[in-house]
Amino acid sequence: MAGLLEGKSALVTGGASGIGRATAVAMVREGARVAVADKTADGAAETVAMINSSGGQAIALAVDVADEGAVQTMVARTLDAFGRLDCAFNNAGIAPYHVGPGGQRTHEMSREAFDGMLAVNLSGVFLCMKHEIAHMLGQGGGAIVNTASIAGLVGLATAANYVAAKHGVVGLTKSAAMEYAQDGIRVNCVNPGYIKTPMTDPGMARRYEQLMTRVPMHRLGVPEEIAEAVVWMCSDKASFMTGACQVIDGGFYAA
Repeated sequence: MAGLLEGKSALVTGGASGIGRATAVAMVREGARVAVADKTADGAAETVAMINSSGGQAIALAVDVADEGAVQTMVARTLDAFGRLDCAFNNAGIAPYHVGPGGQRTHEMSREAFDGMLAVNLSGVFLCMKHEIAHMLGQGGGAIVNTASIAGLVGLATAANYVAAKHGVVGLTKSAAMEYAQDGIRVNCVNPGYIKTPMTDPGMARRYEQLMTRVPMHRLGVPEEIAEAVVWMCSDKASFMTGACQVIDGGFYAA
C-alpha cells in the first residue's frame, strides 16, 4: 500500500530534534523524500543519518530561518536535490529562555528578547512561506504546515514574546490560506500543547506538576503525536483543509 506522501518531496525546518525530527522520519515512512533543515547542522545530519540508514532518502541543510538569504538557499537546495517541493513543515522555533532569562512579565522583558523571539518564531515562518510559496505557484500547488502553539490561541503569563509570535503564526497561516486557495496551495498550522522535547525539558523539570494540572490527560505529548497530524495535513487526504489551526494538546485548550 502506498504511503500518504508517496512520491512527494518535503522540507522540514527545525528537523534536528523533537517534533521536527519525528515529522521528518514519519514523512519518509509515508513515502516522501525530505530535506531536513536546522540551525544545528550536526543535529540535522543525525536525523538524516537515521533516515538514510533505514532506507529512506533525505538531505541535511544548515539554515538560520531569521536570515532571508539562508532561507532562499535552503529552498533552492531542496529543489536542486528533489526537483520540486510538495510539502513544507515550517517548524523551527525557540523558547523564551533562548533570548532572555525567561519567566519575565511584560514590563521586565527587554526589547532584544522580544525582537529576538519574533525574528525566529514569526519572521522565520514568514520567510519560509514566502520562498516556498513562490516555488509552489510555479508547480501548480503544494501543502504548508506551520508550527504555532496553544500559545497562539490563549495568553500565557511570563511569555509575552512567545505568545505574540505564535499568535502571529496563526494569523499568517489564515491570511496565506485565503490568498492561495485558488492556486492549489493549502496552508494550515498545528498548535501543540506541552510536548516532551529538548526545548521544553528545562521548563518541565521545574514546573511539570503545576503545568499538568491544566492538561486533562495529565501527561506530556510526544513528538510522534504531532508528526502524525502534520503528515496527514500535508497529504492529499486533507485536500479540503486550509486555514485551519489543528490543536493537539491533551485537552488544555478545551479546559
